[in-house]
Amino acid sequence: MKGTIFSIEEFAINDGPGIRTTVFLKGCPLRCEWCHNPEGLSPHPQLMKKKQNSTNVKDETVMSGFEIESQELAERLLRDEKIFRLNKGGVTFTGGEPLLQADFLCEVLQVLRPHIHCAIETSGYANEEVFRKVLDNLDFLLFDCKHTDDEMHKRYTCVSNRPILRNLQILIESSKDFVLRIPLIPGVNDTKENLFTVRDLLYGASGLQRVELLRYNKMAGAKYGMVGMEYKPTFDTEAEPQIHADILKEAGIEVLVL
Repeated sequence: MKGTIFSIEEFAINDGPGIRTTVFLKGCPLRCEWCHNPEGLSPHPQLMKKKQNSTNVKDETVMSGFEIESQELAERLLRDEKIFRLNKGGVTFTGGEPLLQADFLCEVLQVLRPHIHCAIETSGYANEEVFRKVLDNLDFLLFDCKHTDDEMHKRYTCVSNRPILRNLQILIESSKDFVLRIPLIPGVNDTKENLFTVRDLLYGASGLQRVELLRYNKMAGAKYGMVGMEYKPTFDTEAEPQIHADILKEAGIEVLVL
């Protein structure tokens, strides 16, 4: 089976345990106002114009995204098996949203997993059958939680959070190791109420390693013009997000602020 990816980055240190290779799959059903990878939204390869700093150098136009067969990708990643074993690392699939290419992803994982630690970073937005299928082929998940309020989630991501929260509960019940990631967006989800609800959702999550609170990336809009899009968030991009880490820490949850 063929899939579409737009980047493979080696020696990543923030995408799971150890030193990892991160594979970026194209296509995402969410339209988060703070997305910093607009080239990952479309499921198809697209032209991307990279502006040059020098006035004497022409802008460079490149193709963002390419098709690759599952076996070819797996073989490429397996070349670093010894390196991964030495530092207890592995491969992480992100996006876009990797669950959008679940069948392709599972074909790759089934080749890799006997040899390499496998993880995904996901929004959790998929039907239950798809989520369970991918979950069965994973060692570890980085699970994003954008907002616990459904109406706010729809407003800022254009989709309901109901499938996401259902799949989070499936993940918790599976006892699979995971990290919950919350992108802290000023005036959107950086409230005490949201963190209290997150705390309650995580009650009894034996596989939870920690919660990572990710400050809003003020460079999020840098690449939109390159793919012919406009970055126009409705929140205050200059504001600093509130960080209520103590709400989670007081419940015995390890918190990392990034």
